[in-house]
Amino acid sequence: MDGLFTEIQELNIGKVKRNELLSQHTTMKIGGPADIFIEPASLGDIQKVMTFLKERQIPWRAIGRGSNLLVSDKGIEGVVIKLGPGLDHLTINDSTITVGGGHSLVSLSTLISKKGLSGLEFASGIPGSVGGAVYMNAGAHGSDISKILTKAHILFEDGSMEWISNDEMEFTYRTSVLQKKRPGIVLEAEFQLIKGDRTSIVSQMQKNKDYRKETQPWNFPCAGSIFRNPLPNYAGKLIEDAGLKGYQIGGAKISEMHGNFIVNAGNATAKDVLDLIQYIKETILTSYGIKMETEVEIIGRG
Repeated sequence: MDGLFTEIQELNIGKVKRNELLSQHTTMKIGGPADIFIEPASLGDIQKVMTFLKERQIPWRAIGRGSNLLVSDKGIEGVVIKLGPGLDHLTINDSTITVGGGHSLVSLSTLISKKGLSGLEFASGIPGSVGGAVYMNAGAHGSDISKILTKAHILFEDGSMEWISNDEMEFTYRTSVLQKKRPGIVLEAEFQLIKGDRTSIVSQMQKNKDYRKETQPWNFPCAGSIFRNPLPNYAGKLIEDAGLKGYQIGGAKISEMHGNFIVNAGNATAKDVLDLIQYIKETILTSYGIKMETEVEIIGRG
């Protein structure tokens, strides 16, 4: 690993670190070390490092702002690529915007609303990156990424880069083609927005933010919604009705504000969270005959 680390450093592609704790890069503040951690400084740097990794058949994983993510206590094997400041560019062309995958979704929605562009109001409280949001078709308040995305610039596992259309993304509820069928990284996204009344847009944005603050536990480290809604039921309601709010295993606790949130109540481990997820699954299956599926992505060494 020493030789590999040195070779990657010599590529001159941004920040390169060894054994970087991923708890420092996830909103849940949980996660063991990445063998090698890279924050590329540009799109070209990402392509360069991906070509290098492919030639040597080195496993890799991309992350954004670390929301909707639970990383194993044992960390992640190989290379972790974080999309950050080198990929947070933004271009506005009338009502069409092109934005880097490393851009904060919250700050993007705030900025766009002030320019009188509508379509991203739903994202005002989603604490992830643009790339992560496109990857999982993030949504709230009756809308999601699939409603506004026209195309996405993807870096695939083989190192190739390609713009693919909304249809080719194969969006469904909280999923896209990138999760299993065609694994890749969202480098950039193009969104088609609508010109509207700035005051009304900003007002709706604030209402969405206030609703999140009132109903979700953002004062504790968490990963966002843990389970997909088993429609027509809602995960949070099922968990609440089962009397599980406040239930705790180790440092992981079901939020007393919202049943579909597990918070890090203090030094929680990934194992604590996984044990709590399993307990919830078993309880809901026994109580209601409903099989719960996780929305949070669980990654890393087993």
